[in-house]
Amino acid sequence: MAELELFSVPVFLLIFRETLETAIIVSILLAFLKQTLDVPDGDPKVYRALRRQVWAGTAIGFSICLCIAGGVVMAFYSWNSTTWDQNELYYESFFSLFASLMITVMGAAVLRVGKMQAKWRVKLAKAMHAPVAVGEGGWFGRLLERYAMFTLPFVTVLREGVEAIVFIAGVSFSTPPSSVPLATLAGLAFGAGAGYALYAGGSGARLQQFLVAATCLLYMVGAGLFTRAVWYWDQQKWNEAIGGEAQELGMGPGSYDIDKSVWHVNCCSPQFEGGGIWGVLNALTGWTNSATYNSVIAYIVYWVFVIGMFLVLRFKELHGRLPLMKRYRVVDPLASHCPTLNCDSDVDRAHRRSGDSTRALLSRRLTNRASQQDEN
Repeated sequence: MAELELFSVPVFLLIFRETLETAIIVSILLAFLKQTLDVPDGDPKVYRALRRQVWAGTAIGFSICLCIAGGVVMAFYSWNSTTWDQNELYYESFFSLFASLMITVMGAAVLRVGKMQAKWRVKLAKAMHAPVAVGEGGWFGRLLERYAMFTLPFVTVLREGVEAIVFIAGVSFSTPPSSVPLATLAGLAFGAGAGYALYAGGSGARLQQFLVAATCLLYMVGAGLFTRAVWYWDQQKWNEAIGGEAQELGMGPGSYDIDKSVWHVNCCSPQFEGGGIWGVLNALTGWTNSATYNSVIAYIVYWVFVIGMFLVLRFKELHGRLPLMKRYRVVDPLASHCPTLNCDSDVDRAHRRSGDSTRALLSRRLTNRASQQDEN
């Protein structure tokens, strides 16, 4: 029994789950930077700067979590109840929603890097070195763009850390405090090890294959975060309705609102006793044993939005415009020469299909016209 008091399995499983989710995000970012910038024709300075952003966001988020942990523990032992504890699911809902939105925006950009490496290197370098100024999107938008590699790991670490802190603080009342430290360290170590394995595999993989796999994984996590954000909100409303924590009732009747339930099984809960494998699935895909109408609808809406977004991006890539938008025709000042320069010739159309600009075509026509006059 003494051995069991030195190691809490629920704490280990939950810390491992939260660390794994954070490590996935961080490892994908690091492997993405290595694939695109740490190459012979890359930009070592920008690569090092963006790596520092990723690690800085992770470290600062972790440091804030440690400070919050100290404050939460003191509050728990001082008052035995906190406003944070009463509204913890609202906070988790907000952080989950924000992280999901960031992953959604970033995922499409990551997938397109295979075709836009040079453009991204220039864009990242400009974002790193250009001053933050008020312009299109405002100074706040420019600031987020410049420090995007800092913001995503920072928010992820902060959200996962807060969730783990609240859980550990609650568990510490029902289990010996001596069982928490070792389980926490083991969960951190195993989660970080899994993240490093993902990073090592991603860094050595072919770029396009890695980007597709990483983007799929990112959107799986993003969909899970989005549906969990809605589920947290519904669960907090149910907690307020019953006047307590539904999780304290286990997984049976009373732990969920039957009027809003799509399905419920009395097992496989990602919230009960650390969650086990179901907790890991919850972190990766948003699995829950007690789904609500809102959470299921949110999951479907998220994937419909992502699919629609990629269809729109594909349409724009092929046609140079968004759907339902008119194609703008650029009129060149030299267009007045067209009647005498045979603008609609087959040769010109071939050059236009090859990507030549209008001015280049007109310049070529003028040259041909001059040559014909010399021959005559």
